[in-house]
Amino acid sequence: MSFKGASLDKQPVRATDVGSGLKKSLTPAQMSMIALGSAIGTGLFAGSKLAIMMAGPSVILSYVIGGVVALLVMGALAEMTVKQPVAGSFGVYAERYLGRFAGYLTKYLYRSALIFAVGTEVSAVGEYMQYWFPQIPGLWWVAIFSAVLLAVNFCSVKIFGTTEYWFSAIKVFAVLAFIIIALWLVFHDPQDQFGVHNYSAEGGFFANGLFGTWSAVIVAIFSYMGIEAISIAAAEARNPKIAVRKSFKVSFLRLLLFYVFTMALILAVAPTSELISGGSPFVTVMSQVGIPFADSVLNFVLIIAALSAMNAQLYAATRMLHSLADSGHAPRIAHRTNRAGAPIHAVWMSAGGIAVAAVVYALVPDGGFGIMLSLATFGALATWLMILLTHVSFRRRVKREQEVLEFKLFGYPAASILGALLLAALLVTSYFVPQFKFTLIFGVPFVVVMSVLYWLVFARKTQKESV
Repeated sequence: MSFKGASLDKQPVRATDVGSGLKKSLTPAQMSMIALGSAIGTGLFAGSKLAIMMAGPSVILSYVIGGVVALLVMGALAEMTVKQPVAGSFGVYAERYLGRFAGYLTKYLYRSALIFAVGTEVSAVGEYMQYWFPQIPGLWWVAIFSAVLLAVNFCSVKIFGTTEYWFSAIKVFAVLAFIIIALWLVFHDPQDQFGVHNYSAEGGFFANGLFGTWSAVIVAIFSYMGIEAISIAAAEARNPKIAVRKSFKVSFLRLLLFYVFTMALILAVAPTSELISGGSPFVTVMSQVGIPFADSVLNFVLIIAALSAMNAQLYAATRMLHSLADSGHAPRIAHRTNRAGAPIHAVWMSAGGIAVAAVVYALVPDGGFGIMLSLATFGALATWLMILLTHVSFRRRVKREQEVLEFKLFGYPAASILGALLLAALLVTSYFVPQFKFTLIFGVPFVVVMSVLYWLVFARKTQKESV
């Protein structure tokens, strides 16, 4: 199907564009929390330790660079979503402006990232629960919490939105409380134990060199992954254009606060060696405070953070599969919704990451998180790259047809091109970073297999339908 020469607002409307039975129940507040719910998970609470290990104190700069890329992706997505809020979001945009194959590949890249990310989160939950119940195998907790969140996603999107709102609210308040405590430690320290001098206490700010700083950007990008859920949820928002604009404005500032500022405080409270040798950097910092049961309270927050991110990522994965089925690129059954408007078959078909995580957790309990993180990273980087390439093509269409945009990404085209180049460079870099050795090893064959599948099955099917 070609949209060439048609107005952006008058293009043929398919089921994908109107949501195909999905209910418009999400409020702007829930939209913002969905974005935060995806992005504030184990990437912050557990992944930050890996990032610190790779970069040292300069990890602060790593998260700044990742934040800039996230801003560019969010801006490009918000611009396209405000113009055309559709189910399938950037996968549909890629199909419209780059071609059917690009849309197909973008959706499957994103699904792969989400499925493995869901596995990453649920693996973390199993580990966190063993802090309280070491005698119970972690796999039991993986199964229990997976069943609960699958049930939530089987219900209406309103129930999902409410659940995610309160999950995210707990995380937000916890991180804010952590920031206040860390600020108190830094600025009310009579012994001068805490402060920015810790940035250079062990090998200097760039303790592992510039390559270490750049490599940690990969972790930062994975940590920020989830912000694109705003555009996916737009198809089920009551007033998508207003909701997307509001979500974009507040979400990025919150992410910078929760990541960059928090990382700066963590490294000011504890030297790098202590942060690496301990568990979560947050636990290490809280151990300096001496508040009773602080460790258990934080462990509870870690569990909520992982469940919230898993919930939001499972939601996004089901909606992307729903869109693939609508395009004829996935089993038709995934397109069906129940009376509540939930794509129930797409939900259980998106639970593959849970199964993979269970197997990895059983085989490599100590390195399961790192393996799942490495697998999810390829889809995350590649999807963001496709979003920015789509945005360039979208803008060319807008210019050619002299359309008016209600929301614009600043600095176009340099902003989109810069973001795309940075993401491509990070993909290449992952091959040379031991912690991400599975990223391209998995990613390249995945693209090859999905491409062959498209040309052997879906392309021929499209040709037959057009005859």
